[in-house]
Amino acid sequence: MTATATRLLENYIAGRWMPAAAATGEQEVVNPATGEVLARVPLSGSADLDDAVTAARGALAEWRAVSTIARARKLFELRERLVARGEELARSVTTEMGKTIADARAEVARMIEMVECACAIPTTMQGRILEDVSRNIDLETVRQPVGVCAAIVPFNFPAMVPFWFLPFAIACGNTFVLKPSEQVPMTQQIAFEELDALELPSGVVNLVNGGRELVEGMLDHPGIDAVSFVGSAPVAKLVYERAAKSGKRVQALGGAKNHMVVMPDAVIEPTVDGVIGSAFGAAGQRCMAGSVLVTVGEAHERVMPALVAATEALTVGDGLQERTDVGPVISCAARDRIVGCIERALADGARAAVDGRAPAGDELGSGGAFIAPTILDDVAPDAPIIGEEVFGPVLSVVRAGSLDEAIDIVSASRFGNGVSIFTESGASVRRFRHEVQVGMIGVNIGVAAPAAFFPFSGWKESFLGDLHAHGPDAIEFYTRKKTVTSRYYSSGQGSGSYFVEHAGG
Repeated sequence: MTATATRLLENYIAGRWMPAAAATGEQEVVNPATGEVLARVPLSGSADLDDAVTAARGALAEWRAVSTIARARKLFELRERLVARGEELARSVTTEMGKTIADARAEVARMIEMVECACAIPTTMQGRILEDVSRNIDLETVRQPVGVCAAIVPFNFPAMVPFWFLPFAIACGNTFVLKPSEQVPMTQQIAFEELDALELPSGVVNLVNGGRELVEGMLDHPGIDAVSFVGSAPVAKLVYERAAKSGKRVQALGGAKNHMVVMPDAVIEPTVDGVIGSAFGAAGQRCMAGSVLVTVGEAHERVMPALVAATEALTVGDGLQERTDVGPVISCAARDRIVGCIERALADGARAAVDGRAPAGDELGSGGAFIAPTILDDVAPDAPIIGEEVFGPVLSVVRAGSLDEAIDIVSASRFGNGVSIFTESGASVRRFRHEVQVGMIGVNIGVAAPAAFFPFSGWKESFLGDLHAHGPDAIEFYTRKKTVTSRYYSSGQGSGSYFVEHAGG
């Protein structure tokens, strides 16, 4: 299929689909398993962004006036629509991003879970009130929407990550502008078809396709009040600084280098399953992927034989095939970069316990971005690969003599997204969770990503901002608090002096 035979995707602005009016170019959307061109995505310009922000600003008053219960009911309807198209969404994720269909189905389930959580907005958006803070004087705090909110999202979760933000933002009465990754824009086209079917006021939700120029425009645009970002750590820092400088509320989720600690008393079979799923699920392209295995004492000899055998048994191929365990990475360029990381680690002294640089198989065509799971053993704790985000199916194994040493290895990382410990010792777990400098911890769980009702709470260079994605933090991020002090003289109950009893600032 040639690029000219594929459709050019459209933006969704002011309640209707429209071509990009000010595109500076186009980019091909490629199936990483086959090299097939799936579509073309426009690189929208500043005029397209202006149109989306103008539409969002224009819809704000009308949408805010819709009751919280009515907004929640729209989300209930959206939930049902997404469920009905769940398999189509999953196949879209696999086709444009590469992860296995099982992983994609799980991602879509988490996408829907975000909507379910946002449906609770009549409860979670409630304020506070205190009667008689002084005689006949009441204090109350209410939550109101922030305004026009925007999200800039990555390639690795085309369905889920945009919905870390969108349902919570509109549930709170905000309007929304989404920029999906230009590498995987097609899944959100499906999602916005269902959003369009909700018949929301025109401009409540908007989708603008584009690249770097569009991102920079969103960070600087005076009509955008809040920005959510997910991507690499260096870009997250730039996004945070630039958006904050222009007066926006910002949450910027950056990169990660997550560790998994295996204690000598770990139960081997489920531990190996957890490590395999964490390190090689989605071909390692998760911000919660476990990419460093820290074996404590004799745990190395206990876990490595089973881990190597299980890794070598994994099937690499097109994610749409149900038997596939590991799909391609996002692009051939990413594959080549990952191979380079492996080769540098080997040159630094690591040993390839499993070498996936040249996966074999009749089904792996020349156009696919395939790299098989790789295990690098005997990696030094200070080796460069321990500090860099490879973002591929590569697991580095480091030895530690004690739990204390393992905690030091984990906490020395500049990242602080996720970590897991495998042990049956409650005392070890308590010490680990208390001391380790990481925001999300798994106990005998390889991927410690929280459910929608809890915040995605990365630390250090993995997150910039005060309020994390989803959970109660989402309500805090997408609302502003307004506090009202009131009394009424006609009540006939006297008049206390608030300023005498409570001198204010």
